[in-house]
Amino acid sequence: MTKAIRIHTNGGPEVMVWEDVPTPEPGPGEALIKHEAIGLNFIDVYFRSGLYKAPGLPLIIGQEGAGTVLAVGPDVKSPAVGDRVAYAGPLGGYATERVIAADRLVKLPDAISFETGAAMMLQGLTAQYLIRRTFAVKPGDTIVVHAAAGGVGLILCQWAQHLGATVIGVVSSEEKAELARAHGAAHTVVGHTKLAAEVKRITGGAMVPVVYDSVGKDTFAASIDCLAPLGLMVSYGNASGPVPPVDISMLGAKGSLYLTRPTLATYTTKRSDLERIAAELFEVVGSGVVKIQVNQTFALKDAGLAHAALEARKTTGSTVLIP
Repeated sequence: MTKAIRIHTNGGPEVMVWEDVPTPEPGPGEALIKHEAIGLNFIDVYFRSGLYKAPGLPLIIGQEGAGTVLAVGPDVKSPAVGDRVAYAGPLGGYATERVIAADRLVKLPDAISFETGAAMMLQGLTAQYLIRRTFAVKPGDTIVVHAAAGGVGLILCQWAQHLGATVIGVVSSEEKAELARAHGAAHTVVGHTKLAAEVKRITGGAMVPVVYDSVGKDTFAASIDCLAPLGLMVSYGNASGPVPPVDISMLGAKGSLYLTRPTLATYTTKRSDLERIAAELFEVVGSGVVKIQVNQTFALKDAGLAHAALEARKTTGSTVLIP
């Protein structure tokens, strides 16, 4: 048997139950892995609460982890039994062992720990596509990053600074502002009520070409008002709830703006894209350009406590669950 956190109905952190489940066997194209660490992400909250529709109940949530390959199914040439691997994407992470499509696994470099690997995959791959593909950040750009002291936010701040950009980090407290500045944010803004005015002041009226917004409903309007003409609004999360329907004529009135709602799944559909994105992430982490901040650790059986802390904005950087 395997231990797992399962939800039998949608709701708050209390609906997550620590229980025995049958140990799965890998089928064709699959691998069985033993988790050493599991990443905590806001998307886990969305599936638990029902904001994102689950494929069925009971459900094992969790979309990021790192561990060791225990067995592989027929026709799997890579990875091999014993390999250190990490992944982001498929549901089923909140378990001591899990089966996963082998082509979703990437080999974890020896220099990167399981805890770092679990903490960096979903957040790091997200940061990569956001600043390298969704909007290719270049030297001289000034960008706005919401939740700048969170897992994705801290990676974005560091990576964008490395690329020569000036980061305006939006945070919810002075403590988080200090953390964001320590990781590459040149400017910080606490709260979003006067965000556009602060961005206007910082940029001398020029505003910014892109805003990365993972907060959603509460910050969408303020984010739009930070954009220069032809700017890109990147809404990639819903921490405060989903963005209400948008009248697209507003985009024209505010400067022929662009709006996108990207997902990691789309950017890593092809195995070649996953490998390329992961390789670039491993390179910047391995070289020290990006430091992964694992600031909270919980036992997997205490995942409910981890969710409560995340939703109360009591966490910074990354959080991992240890089986």
